[in-house]
Amino acid sequence: MNRENEKITGQSQMFANRLQKRFRHLKKWAQRKGVGAFRLYDRDIPEIPLVLDFYGNCTLPWEAAIAGALYKRPYEKSEEDENQWLSVMKDTIALALGIAPDHIFLKQRQRQRGASQYEKTGEARFEKIVSEGDLSFKVNLSDYLDTGLFPDRRLLRAMVRSEASGKKVLNLFSYTGSFSVYAAAGGAASTDSVDLSNTYLSWARENFSLNGFSAQLLQVWDFFSGNASQGAHRLIRADVLDFLEKAAVSKNRWDIIVLDPPVFSNSKKMTGNFDLQRDFIDLAGKCLKLLAGGGKLFISVNQRQFKTSAAEIGEKLEVYVTDLQDKVTDEDFHGKKIPQSFLINEKCCCL
Repeated sequence: MNRENEKITGQSQMFANRLQKRFRHLKKWAQRKGVGAFRLYDRDIPEIPLVLDFYGNCTLPWEAAIAGALYKRPYEKSEEDENQWLSVMKDTIALALGIAPDHIFLKQRQRQRGASQYEKTGEARFEKIVSEGDLSFKVNLSDYLDTGLFPDRRLLRAMVRSEASGKKVLNLFSYTGSFSVYAAAGGAASTDSVDLSNTYLSWARENFSLNGFSAQLLQVWDFFSGNASQGAHRLIRADVLDFLEKAAVSKNRWDIIVLDPPVFSNSKKMTGNFDLQRDFIDLAGKCLKLLAGGGKLFISVNQRQFKTSAAEIGEKLEVYVTDLQDKVTDEDFHGKKIPQSFLINEKCCCL
């Protein structure tokens, strides 16, 4: 055995031990809370820069699945060496957890630009229905870099649900609609989910249906022309920036707005490009103008290098901003980096 193979074997043993320890730690919690999708491993061992999420029932690991990604290394490895290394790590996951190898999906994650994090990477259609408490969501583990459900936003979704009773809720950059489904389950009077992708709006409709709700697919002009039916839950295909402008002109108001924007987008469907760090304050300000009296704006910022604090946001927008980080860090993310989360109360001045 050469030195490189010895190194990989050693890493495999460390990795297996860490996976088994984490699984034992999280198993009872996941069963108690009804959590069917959780973060199992997140670069816990520096030499093994993988991020892994577990999907399924902890008591039936042979039916469960793993979706993961290899983060870009600070040094180069040949494609052949990287593929060999990933193959060993995949076998290690299977043996350590008792999961079928063909239920393990490892991709390479690099800094994403535009909508690339949501673009298809395959056509295998390995889909599962997973639970979060009393709710269910469809995930696709094989065909996209992200699966359709972000475990690190679980408690923020629950927070929106707890506030939603009787409220009108707007979900911007809604992706597969999980925030909207949570709001519906919390008794929201209505939900409006805005996204440019027909694929993800259709996926969101499936998620609504899985939980006993119906949702109407709309084009943006139908929503603002009044041609839409009076159904409680609407899925609106629109450029979010264009939608915000039209909503301001039409004087639409919502009690709760959820803003979970991409880091960057230069989609051909958008009018211009969007950069989160550059455009965040302007975007949040436009959302605030659409809040009804006493309304709340929930924000999730999925950018590790985001440099704006709650105090800075409050000063620039002249509102009170609560940093929610401690309140939305669940058991599987303790000690891990998760998206920053903020709550802004409309017209509550901090100055």
